Amino acid sequence: MDFTPTEEQGAAQGLAAQIFGDLATHERLAAAGSGTDAELWKELCAAGLTAAVEEIGLLGLVLLLEEQGRTTAQVPFAASCVYGLLAVADHGTDEQRERLLPPLRDGTAVATGAFPAHSGLRTDGEGRLSGVVPYVPWLRDATLVLVADADRVLWVVRTADPGVVVVPVETTAPWSAARLVLDRAPGERLGGPEPSPEPSPEPEAEAEAEAEAEAEAEAEAEGRMGREPEAETGQTAAAGMYGAVLATSRTAFAGLQAGVCAGSLTRAVAHTTTREQFGRPLSTNQGVLLRAADAHMDTEAIRVTAYEAAWRHDQGLAYGAQALTAAWWASEAGKRVVHAGQHLHGGTGADLDHPVHRHFLWGRQLDSYLGCGSEVLEELGEFLVKEGSQ
Repeated sequence: MDFTPTEEQGAAQGLAAQIFGDLATHERLAAAGSGTDAELWKELCAAGLTAAVEEIGLLGLVLLLEEQGRTTAQVPFAASCVYGLLAVADHGTDEQRERLLPPLRDGTAVATGAFPAHSGLRTDGEGRLSGVVPYVPWLRDATLVLVADADRVLWVVRTADPGVVVVPVETTAPWSAARLVLDRAPGERLGGPEPSPEPSPEPEAEAEAEAEAEAEAEAEAEGRMGREPEAETGQTAAAGMYGAVLATSRTAFAGLQAGVCAGSLTRAVAHTTTREQFGRPLSTNQGVLLRAADAHMDTEAIRVTAYEAAWRHDQGLAYGAQALTAAWWASEAGKRVVHAGQHLHGGTGADLDHPVHRHFLWGRQLDSYLGCGSEVLEELGEFLVKEGSQ
């Protein structure tokens, strides 16, 4: 494994660090409330960072999201790239790529996703969806939302279409979230409509064709994920597609959590090295040093596991277990780090208006998003058992 960024990835990361550092200031974030910083989003898109994701791969995206996390910049960067750009590029038809990708690249369209799926949406025979998703991050800004029905089939829904209702809700982190209500809303199946089965004069030939199609779907799912994404839905192309998007999103948001933790720790280090008590800096106390060292090691664990999952994805290797591992570290270690960052600030850390509190809110939101630590660990255990039995 070699996680050394390419020249293109390094250049994109440097540009992202500059833009986030210049524009995602404490004053601007406070003024944005729980909404999106529209000017910052336009700047990122104008710089070509959204369009660059297709070229620099998932590892490149993880590097960019680290920079966003360091500043807790309020833009739908992760959601639009994972559920829009990468999902359509990896799983859409040629026609869908040609039509959907250009506005996603320049930021005139914003995507988000209702993940993970909890079987709350149903479809009728006409491709219309009904159901409620309690909260979807960045939905208030989205023009497209990627949803999965009860059979894990992925659908692209346009928020402006009839039958789609967006109800703003507040979450722990200011993620411009909303409740998604669908009432026979039109949806576009990602990857194109399900092909109609051709009539076969021979039952044996039909059975053989079905078995071959199922084997191809299984090979595709296992080749990208190294696992059955959802055992209860069987070895289907739809389940493989859903599992791949979920693994990609878990990897990307783990990278975002690494940045959130790094930013929290940076603030804690700055505070403890400048704040004095009894005539010496707080950082000279052994207890402070140990707490900061533990937080640093946790942050590095989140980062390296996210890098590994992203690198394997870009190399075309199975990365299901690695994505789950990164998600577990992002959940369990992430909340430890943001708690430590707040505690190391002493009484200042309890100030709701202090910048470190924003890192705390983001860290706790990312702790549970896409599955909390215990849920992810259970899923990882089931995966390892399945792999061991094959």
